[in-house]
Amino acid sequence: MDWFESLITAWKGLNANKIRSGLTMLGVIIGVASVIALLSIGQGVQESVTGSITGAGSNLLFVAPGAFQMGGVESPSGSAASLTYADALAIADPNNVPDAALVAPEFTGNTQVIFGSANINTKVTGTTPSYMEAFSLEMSRGRFITDSDINDRSAVAVIGSTAATDLFGGFDPIGQKIKVAMPGASGGRISLTVVGILSPQGGSRFSDPDTAIIIPITTAQTKIFNSRNALGETLVTSVNVVVADENRSDEIIDQINSLLLKRHGFKPDEEGDFSVVSQADLLASLTQVTNILVAFLGVIAAISLLVGGIGIMNIMLVSVSERTREIGLRKAMGARRIDILMQFLLEAVILSLAGGFIGILLGIGIALLVDASGITHAIISMNSILLAVSFSVSVGLFFGIYPANHAASLRPIEALRYE
Repeated sequence: MDWFESLITAWKGLNANKIRSGLTMLGVIIGVASVIALLSIGQGVQESVTGSITGAGSNLLFVAPGAFQMGGVESPSGSAASLTYADALAIADPNNVPDAALVAPEFTGNTQVIFGSANINTKVTGTTPSYMEAFSLEMSRGRFITDSDINDRSAVAVIGSTAATDLFGGFDPIGQKIKVAMPGASGGRISLTVVGILSPQGGSRFSDPDTAIIIPITTAQTKIFNSRNALGETLVTSVNVVVADENRSDEIIDQINSLLLKRHGFKPDEEGDFSVVSQADLLASLTQVTNILVAFLGVIAAISLLVGGIGIMNIMLVSVSERTREIGLRKAMGARRIDILMQFLLEAVILSLAGGFIGILLGIGIALLVDASGITHAIISMNSILLAVSFSVSVGLFFGIYPANHAASLRPIEALRYE
């Protein structure tokens, strides 16, 4: 009964000054909404990154020039121009890497692509026919690049669905010529005939193929980009390897390492000027980064909730000061110290809970709005809601204890004399 009476008294005290109570709750509302919205967005980004990597398949290996950084530790760096097309052909040789099912080298660069008045800056990927199967690409219309295109350095292109819309709108792209700008001081443009359009991939790959322009690797190396090293060898930016059995990925990595160390003139116990990483390596590295991002967003939101708690304490102290004579009168009428303490503590908790409830609705609304807008993915989890609610209640208790204790400690005579 004492608890119920204290609750009624606390509610009447808050209801007596609705505007002040509402402004006090505002800090908690913003804090709780921030916690839910930011954590939802952070978890959505984390899932998007994870899905984009795993969507390419769990049996992919990536061979790249230079170092690969994972977990804050970077392997010895090498030349960014250390991986050649000849290295890719050597990896594709079953005598060297017998467990490689497919090998798809690529040379990639960003440049301007033009059709009529449409002009986009996108990724141009020079690769081989194996690329389509390696990344499970599907054709909407037309054909993919062929071995004949590679041998003849054909001026043909396969474009992603988004790139087709951006460049051609309602026109039929097949057979049309697009112009690709050649980077560098010399400038210039090369015309490519569109021979195929990819089906929408839905972000199944870490780098979006829907916006890409795919051409024969020899065309990219010799006609668009400067892709030769000091020895005149043609370079590749990466080599994508599909393993026949993903359980043997470590063995295939060892095979590729041994092959490239020998080809690049390193001893077996030395670190090479290249990196061989698996999907698991990329996933572990990016998961660590996104975990830090989610934690950082959570800390930012928690600070705003902490500020809201300080606001509660400030207003409660003002309330105690204004109601000192009331406290003295209640004590003179027989109210115990615990009754006064409970009244003001319950006022702080009610403010936190009411603000937390409104903040939950606001935070969920913001997360749903961001997700619907397409800016980024947002995942509303029960954990973020429980975290926000528990933190808001803790804030109310923590910042309500001092004002409540101050009120309960007042002596009746001094309180009644207070002006």
